[in-house]
Amino acid sequence: MSAWGKVYLIGAGPGAQDLITLRGARLLAQADVVLHDALVTDEMLELCPQAEKILVGKRCGQLSTAQQFINKQMVDNAKKFPLVVRLKGGDPMMFGRADEELRALEEAGIEVEVVPGITTALAAAAATKQPLTKRGVARSVAFFTSSTAPEHREQDAIPDTDTLVQYMGGREAIATAERLLAQGRRADTPVVVIENCSRPDQQIRRLTIAELAQGLGSAHGPVLVMLGDAMQMRSHQYDTDAELTSTPEQRRA
Repeated sequence: MSAWGKVYLIGAGPGAQDLITLRGARLLAQADVVLHDALVTDEMLELCPQAEKILVGKRCGQLSTAQQFINKQMVDNAKKFPLVVRLKGGDPMMFGRADEELRALEEAGIEVEVVPGITTALAAAAATKQPLTKRGVARSVAFFTSSTAPEHREQDAIPDTDTLVQYMGGREAIATAERLLAQGRRADTPVVVIENCSRPDQQIRRLTIAELAQGLGSAHGPVLVMLGDAMQMRSHQYDTDAELTSTPEQRRA
């Protein structure tokens, strides 16, 4: 058995502190070191006041810490401390570079465990009260992102499923909509866009693929785009949707 510490890859969920799992919160309270993503909120880090916190942010379109450096940080800290947490937004196994981090830890002989988190797609479906599947309408779902390495551009084909959920979709909105229209998707196909899911500044927009092709403008947080006929609003959903879309300040006014 290794005399070194153990690393936990923990999913922080979409943002709200109370959406992390009980196991994740317990381990944060015991951690010696927490290496966290840029998307992890200050509120979430309040769960580990005793730990040394190291920002290893990886944000699309912004300066980020090289993955090799993150791997080295995990290994080095596991050789110095009993309990190291690698804290990731959403779920570690969904667009979280988990394969690279698991490989680095395993090759170094470091014990590692994964603690799942609520991935943003499911949190967004809950926040908008918009199921990703619907009987007679949608029985298949695909999660995808266009943020790939340059050498993998040939993998950028959009999946052919009833419901599509695009992570990090803000900057890619126009290109995604144009490709979907070219593939034969209806121009009036419903789209739901959610920014800063589960956070106090959460914003929800409802539009169509044709409108998505005009772009989303500037965004100030992570954007997730849900597309497909399952996104059609229910007949009595209009009043509650206005409540979801407004900011806390607007609701208090």
